[in-house]
Amino acid sequence: AIRANVGGTITSVLTVNGATGTITGYQINANYADLAERFEADAPYEPGTVLQIGGEKEVTTSSISHDPRVAGVVSTDPAYLMNSKTEGAAVALTGRVPCLVQGPVEKGDRLVNVAPGVAGKLDPAQYEPGCIIGKSLNAIEDSSVKLIEIAVGRD
Repeated sequence: AIRANVGGTITSVLTVNGATGTITGYQINANYADLAERFEADAPYEPGTVLQIGGEKEVTTSSISHDPRVAGVVSTDPAYLMNSKTEGAAVALTGRVPCLVQGPVEKGDRLVNVAPGVAGKLDPAQYEPGCIIGKSLNAIEDSSVKLIEIAVGRD
């Protein structure tokens, strides 16, 4: 067990059991902000790319706007990475990540796939359950594609 004492008060306890692979603690802090999982991708993808389930492997990009098969966004530095020993793209399933987004968008806009690997503002007339990748944390005033922060999350 690892214990940190400040002024005689235990502030943190972490127990690591190598035999069972179990880590127990009261609080874990991470420097990064997303939960990601490795998926076998049909090509190498840059961080910020929106991926869908499908293609020749497990994930790919899609040219279908508002595609409900959306899986997540290629992560830069996941706080927690599942299937870490597997080859493939680290796909953010939830949390905060940079994402390729086509404007215009405002903070808080719901985002969907609008072009291969690129998110954009939801058109409510094209909504399908499962198509939302997350919400914009930044604004883009014109129609350019920029790498901005989003909060990945499902509808």
